[in-house]
Amino acid sequence: MTPESVIEFGQHALYIAMMIAAPLLLTALAVGLLIGVIQAATQINEMTLSFIPKLIAMAAVGVISGPWMLRTLVHFTRQLIESLPSAVR
Repeated sequence: MTPESVIEFGQHALYIAMMIAAPLLLTALAVGLLIGVIQAATQINEMTLSFIPKLIAMAAVGVISGPWMLRTLVHFTRQLIESLPSAVR
């Protein structure tokens, strides 16, 4: 196993991790920004007001994008396991 192949495996793993995390993180960012603007406009500074909508939105996005995330992880894992014999040489 060469250092280049290890770096390639690591880069691909980081790319997959970013792709998997992106829907949830972008949802939290968008909902947090929207609630922050509403709180600034109305001057309501309640912490739970921003937490509950984020939690609900992230749960909805998790349910919607969950099958895609699982397929992506399974594909990556299968590809990694299948490439191990050639990487060990």
